[in-house]
Amino acid sequence: HVQLVESGGGSVQAGGSLRLTCAASADTYSDNCMGWFRQAPGKEREPVATICTGSRSTYYADSVKGRFTISQDNAKNTVYLQMNSLQSEDTAMYYCAASRVGICRPFSYWGQGTQVTVS
Repeated sequence: HVQLVESGGGSVQAGGSLRLTCAASADTYSDNCMGWFRQAPGKEREPVATICTGSRSTYYADSVKGRFTISQDNAKNTVYLQMNSLQSEDTAMYYCAASRVGICRPFSYWGQGTQVTVS
């Protein structure tokens, strides 16, 4: 059973930090890619950061480079998004996503989302 569970969202002042956590079921976390996406009200969902669980190669959206860091803990089937220097533009619902085993795209599995609000 594929399952992605996000946590760690909340409200923070501009300049603050949050760490999001995505816990994946074992069958969702194996030689694939994991990613964080976000969707603000009235806007389309956009990729924030992705990581390949095998090669550990990463991708960051230009808007978060230097501020956000995606990382993984293979022993825990968990992916993190450390968000520093948060800005009001980072306010959005953040979703964890995973591709199918053995491939990196598309992202087929999605979590329920966690809200991040920056004021």
